[in-house]
Formats: sequence, C-alpha cells, structure tokens
Amino acid sequence: MPRQLLRDGRIVADDWTYLTEAGNAAAPGSADAPNAIILTFDQWRSDEPRWRAAPQRLGVILSPVDKVEQLAPDLSRFDLVGAEFPGPSEGRGYTQGRLLREHYGWRGELRATGYVRRDQVFFLARCGFNSFELPDSDLDAAACAFSTFTARYQPSNDLGLALKLQHR
Repeated sequence: MPRQLLRDGRIVADDWTYLTEAGNAAAPGSADAPNAIILTFDQWRSDEPRWRAAPQRLGVILSPVDKVEQLAPDLSRFDLVGAEFPGPSEGRGYTQGRLLREHYGWRGELRATGYVRRDQVFFLARCGFNSFELPDSDLDAAACAFSTFTARYQPSNDLGLALKLQHR
C-alpha cells in the first residue's frame, strides 16, 4: 500500500519514492525506475552529474545541518524540497522552509518529514510547507489542524494554508 500524506490540506497517496526504497531501480534509464525520486542532500551532492541527467522528477530532503544556500543554485532541478525533523526539539526545518519560500521564491512542493505531528502542521504551514509526512494514525486529525486559528498577529508565509488567515 502506498504511503499516504497530507498535501494541500487533503490526505493523498504519495506519488514520490525515496531513493532508499527504490534501490537499483532508481538508476537513470532503468525500465522500472520510479517517475519521482526523493534524494537526501548528501545523495544529490555525492553524484550530482548522474542526477542532473536523470529523466525522473527529483526531490531533495534537507537535514537540519544542511544549508539552504548550498541548495539554492540547483533549486530549478527539483520539484520537491523537504526538511527533515529528526525529533520533537528540532526546529531548523521551520527556518529552512521560510528561507526557501521567502528568500529563494520556491513555489514547488515543500514537505515536512520525520518527526512531524498534528500540533506542528498549522505552524509548518505558516512557514510555507504544503506537504506533511505523518503517522497514518495522525492523518485525519492533522487535516483539521489548518483551521486551528482564524486570525494572524504576526507576518508569515501562508503558502502552506489552503485558506489564508485574516489579519487583525
């Protein structure tokens, strides 16, 4: 059964495959290669020429220590950029999301991966995230998280929210 995630406020089947899931099938030109592959930033950097020539759609996941500035020159090659949240106290992905949306003008899918829970979804969306990998048991509740608040008091990037908040 394909992985499900929350994208643009709806629960959908994930149409992306992580390189680690694809194995040898991910080789460029392979007949059974997935159409859309997600790499880590380290995988991208370690074999960049290979991936530049790949016919598949590519996504990249940034770990908390990866600098958005290092990815910026290559953003046009990706259809998805993600930020990894390895634990509940890790918040650098929020900053990565804001930088991608506001400083670099990223308009593609912005995904939160790893330790992502319902109570983070609204705040991640305020930073521009529009796609969230959550435990299956949290998906329905997380879909309701977009209506947690109806008004905003501080500036944000609401690209991740289907309905924009009213300013007070």
